Amino acid sequence: MEFFPVYQLFDIMPVQGRGCYLYTEDGQRYLDFYGGHGVISIGHSHPRWISALVEQAQSLPFYSNSVRNPLHEPLLEAMARVSGMTHYQLFLCNSGAEANENALKLASFHTGKRRVLAFEGGFHGRTSAAIQVTDLCQAKAPLNSGIEVTFLPLNDIGLVVAQLRKGDVAAVIIEGIQGIGGVQVPAKAFLQELSAACRQYGAVLILDEVQSGFGRSGQFFAFGHAAIEPNLVTMAKGMGNGFPVGGVLVHPDFEARPGLLGTTFGGNHMALAVVTAVLEVIEQEQLISHAAQIGQYLINELRIMRGVRSVRGRGLMIGIELESEAAPVRRDLLFTHRIFTGSAAPANVLRLLPPLSAGLAEAHYFLDSLQQVLTSKKVYS
Repeated sequence: MEFFPVYQLFDIMPVQGRGCYLYTEDGQRYLDFYGGHGVISIGHSHPRWISALVEQAQSLPFYSNSVRNPLHEPLLEAMARVSGMTHYQLFLCNSGAEANENALKLASFHTGKRRVLAFEGGFHGRTSAAIQVTDLCQAKAPLNSGIEVTFLPLNDIGLVVAQLRKGDVAAVIIEGIQGIGGVQVPAKAFLQELSAACRQYGAVLILDEVQSGFGRSGQFFAFGHAAIEPNLVTMAKGMGNGFPVGGVLVHPDFEARPGLLGTTFGGNHMALAVVTAVLEVIEQEQLISHAAQIGQYLINELRIMRGVRSVRGRGLMIGIELESEAAPVRRDLLFTHRIFTGSAAPANVLRLLPPLSAGLAEAHYFLDSLQQVLTSKKVYS
């Protein structure tokens, strides 16, 4: 038997992780500036994260969410305190795509409508409804056709309002920062006008913070830079620091009754313990302000680097638009300098999603290595 292929594999096998670094079986150390698709938020194998997993596994790893759970209250308190979204309700699931599926369903329940506005360059997942509102993924099966979706250019509020005026829009879904789209940042004014227009025309505003949430942008959620209040917020990735978990924050204006949403594994005991630990580490180690500081330093330095056309992003979610193809640069960073970085849909964009704990030493090593690669004439192997 073989595994069904998902990604093209690099011939590297990490067996251990510590902080911002991965280690192979032969002891080679790699700087992780990609965080496994932006999943690693507080660092690999953080002691608080490990203890939360072990202690919960030794007591009660799982039981049905149809019974009371003593872990609910600590998680809700931590989430309210760190995010500031004290009046929202929380639904837990297992992934970002599943979070977006449930958010779209809630929007349709709430409005009685089925049309969705999404944005060019957006990515929201590969499951049935999520892939319909995703612009970049072409793996749409014939059965993925239950939603009427209109894709619009990012940051053009006039086109959005023209669609909302038709009165048949259930939801507008937008990433806090587009990730796979090349780290495209919605303009602050655009998000504010979008929020106001959704309220005016009765559409639900869904903020997809699956990749940009949990402190990555230098705010707990990236929409915090625009100081808006979405109807629904979806999240995953850095939420569990490697443990599979996703969630939806639901505005209190929405009807909440048993039967609208359901899940077997979502909100299980292990997930609750882990997410609470992640929130506590983010708070105690001040990782949000740290991400803002280190991220701004990286952005400033990258903007004056030879071979770099432009730099986009906030905090430790950074897109580097190169003057050349990104793939050979990414390979050379990996195999010569032992640095993991990410790609994006635009072929010349290098994507950075390091752990929020990455410091100046890691930033300096990355910058020095990237400059060497960009000025090198060597043949890639």
